[in-house]
Amino acid sequence: MSTPMTYYPLFSPSDAPAVSPIVGKRVELQLLTTLKCNLKCTYCSLGVGDMVGSQGKVSYTLDALDAFIAKHLAEHEVYVTFYGGEPTLNLGFIREVMARYPAFRFQLQTNGTLLDDLPESVLAKLSNILLSIDGGETITDGFRGRGVYRQVIKNTQAVRDRMAGALTARVTWSSEETSFEELDELANTFDYVYFQFVAGEGTYSPAAMEKKKAVITRLVDKFFSSDVLYPIIPIMGIVRNKVLPSRATELYHGKTQCRVSTHILNVMPDGKIFPCPDMMYVPEMLQGDVLANWLKPSPLQPHASMPCGTCEAQAWCRGNCLKNLYLAYVKGDDHYRSKVVEPICELVRFLGREVDRHDPHAWYAKAPLGVQKTLRDCEVYEYVEIMP
Repeated sequence: MSTPMTYYPLFSPSDAPAVSPIVGKRVELQLLTTLKCNLKCTYCSLGVGDMVGSQGKVSYTLDALDAFIAKHLAEHEVYVTFYGGEPTLNLGFIREVMARYPAFRFQLQTNGTLLDDLPESVLAKLSNILLSIDGGETITDGFRGRGVYRQVIKNTQAVRDRMAGALTARVTWSSEETSFEELDELANTFDYVYFQFVAGEGTYSPAAMEKKKAVITRLVDKFFSSDVLYPIIPIMGIVRNKVLPSRATELYHGKTQCRVSTHILNVMPDGKIFPCPDMMYVPEMLQGDVLANWLKPSPLQPHASMPCGTCEAQAWCRGNCLKNLYLAYVKGDDHYRSKVVEPICELVRFLGREVDRHDPHAWYAKAPLGVQKTLRDCEVYEYVEIMP
């Protein structure tokens, strides 16, 4: 696949920020091991801008990464997410990074088809594995290819006993046919389920919105009626933020919980750094460079044109996907706003109202200490956006 020529702006020491580019003392270093993938998912965000497949391997050295970390991240708690493409296609790089930085935490985001090939040494160091799956077998295979669902479930079962960390289903909720039963089955198969509403036009017709709301209602009902913690991350995160409002802001210093404005650095295989993995084709989003060893604050920030400040969900949502908000309100894409952003925000508000219907404060007060602790401190919150 050919890659369009991209010209990146030059950076000089005079452009150096007066304040740290990282908000707080925690940073997620999302290392893209490759932009190649062994699947051809129909909604792949890296397909935008012809990014998928454009960089096959990492071209910077770990010595260069050492120098970058020493200059910009030395005072931060670092956790690494291996991302792609399909990151396990470059297993050698994953092993080298783990060996070089044994004190870091590690997460893997993968399509799961090669998961059973990972060696014990890698599995033992992963705090969390995010496995991309789209619901049940028919829906997942429709987006990802025949047999993918069964392969992912089989591989998950194969590595479960060899992992100390968590296994989280990362569901891109695209199809209006995704059912409560499918998501509930994933909650019984994985340690946690994280779903995110897909940023795809044509997905949010009035009929599709009603179907999604019906599923949300059933998920929330089960969350509050379960004897144990129902491990659906968006519901867990919303309940936590409503019951413990300080937790809605403490990791992100009051900014959006999307993390792209605060402390996530997406490092492409060539060393270029962008705040959002869905916007690596946009030159003005360039935030840094491992090889040139510079870093500036994220260009993706909450903006006055975004309507979040007047939204009923602001106190616990803190702003949803900043890429979506940026395209809709800063760049003024009215079509994208009406077809994608506004429907997603409506679903998030609806989810919050469904939670309120069950009096989350009273539920939390009666919950066992173990349930309270997991709801309050779940490590997976740090690895996903929480808001769907």
